[in-house]
Amino acid sequence: MTRLRAAGCVFAEGEAALLVAEAGTPAELAAMVDRRAAGWPLEQVVGWAEFCGVRMAVDPGVFVPRVRTECLVRKATELAHHGVCPGSQPLVVVELCCGSGAVGVALGAALGDVELHSSDIDPAAVRCARRNVPNMGGQVYEGDLVEPLPPRLLGRVDLLVANVPYVPTDEIGLLPAEARLHEPTVALDGGPDGLVIARRVIDEAPRWLATGGHLVFETSAHQAAHAVDAVAGCGLDPRVVRCEELDATVVIGVMCWAG
Repeated sequence: MTRLRAAGCVFAEGEAALLVAEAGTPAELAAMVDRRAAGWPLEQVVGWAEFCGVRMAVDPGVFVPRVRTECLVRKATELAHHGVCPGSQPLVVVELCCGSGAVGVALGAALGDVELHSSDIDPAAVRCARRNVPNMGGQVYEGDLVEPLPPRLLGRVDLLVANVPYVPTDEIGLLPAEARLHEPTVALDGGPDGLVIARRVIDEAPRWLATGGHLVFETSAHQAAHAVDAVAGCGLDPRVVRCEELDATVVIGVMCWAG
């Protein structure tokens, strides 16, 4: 605990207890303490993160699911439970920029009967997601956004969810060292205004969503207005949801019913 406290770990006592519980041998514990003291994210050190009450495998070098992203899962779950999704059986859920696959897996756990498809461009993320997503009977694809998805999903997706990278390129250097040094830039960098990847997802959404299906993605509060404009511009009906408790902003776009 002393080493963790000296390294600046705010919750050193709790972290020390967790490392002791997870380590199989004294040598393994020493290695884990070394990694944590060197600035590795705790989740990468212990190999898992709890997200929406579900334990997700998190490998070194893979984006760590954030607590604020639980807002995205809550809102997508509400859309399904309140009957505003088309209601196919099972519900077709696609997660883009999936990282460890946490959002899709959490939705599967919350909704029960889903057909889950997850994709990421980062091979390390895909390997990690393949430790999580199959637990929900889902498939993981490696490639750029929708590029690797099976064409049979065109026009059939009830929920298209994405925790897109939305940090502006010039602000990457301002992130905490845990993110800057130990998570892939491709999972963080959203381009000059932070919305480059989001716009690409928005542009693709109308082709993949079923009528009445929803696009749900995370952004920042100051980017939300521009994201809404992009959602409206591609023909979806947009709205913004703000979770003050989690300091999270989610943009939702619905593929309006025909006629």
